[in-house]
Formats: sequence, C-alpha cells, structure tokens
Amino acid sequence: MKLTELTKGEKAEIIKIDAEKALRDRLTSFGVMRGEELLVKGCSLAKQTMEIEVGSTLIALRKDEAEKIEIEKI
Repeated sequence: MKLTELTKGEKAEIIKIDAEKALRDRLTSFGVMRGEELLVKGCSLAKQTMEIEVGSTLIALRKDEAEKIEIEKI
C-alpha cells in the first residue's frame, strides 16, 4: 500500500522507501525510515501534497514523493 492511499487521521508503519538515494537520505534526515510510524495530518485537494507527522516532526511531501513510500496501515 502506498502512502497516498491514506486519508487525514490514519496511521501507518513505513515498510519500504522506493526512491533514489538523494530523496531517501533527505527523508531519513527527517526521521522517515523503515519501521517508523506516521500519522497523516492533512492533504491538499487532489492529494498533491500531504502533511505527515513522524515522531514529533511535521513533514510536507509532494504526491510523487509520497507514492514512493510503502506503508502498512495500523
């Protein structure tokens, strides 16, 4: 399941990040990595951007970035 399939208020665990090294490194620096839990805080119209919370960090992701994050819904 991809992160973009979640809606506001849903929680998930990150299973895999299928992205190039630069994006993976950037996400890791924000705490977005395999095994972490996240909460979807909000989405723009048509889900062009998503706001997620990992730990105590709020992160905004573009749709193409969110599609590269595989999750398991909690």
